[in-house]
Amino acid sequence: MIAIVTLLVAFPVGYFFRSRLAANTVYAVAYLWAFVFQSVYLLLSVGQPEAAFTSGDFPWDYGLVTAAVFGAGFALVAAGQWARSRRGAAASAVQEA
Repeated sequence: MIAIVTLLVAFPVGYFFRSRLAANTVYAVAYLWAFVFQSVYLLLSVGQPEAAFTSGDFPWDYGLVTAAVFGAGFALVAAGQWARSRRGAAASAVQEA
């Protein structure tokens, strides 16, 4: 779920928000909402045969993957802002010509 939210939110937020702080904040809030929802969903299944985690083991792999997705989202926000600046530069170059 966090990967889906990252793909659907990060680049467009970076593209449409001028402020890097605002874009990163909006992405972080959307990611954290999805992270909490996903974590609760996974924790509710602990103890059942199809559980994502086993009781007593710390899920390091889950933490590493979610941190990587979080970082990739910030990279997508930066890519969206870069794409916007490139498009704006190209449009102003065409108007000057």
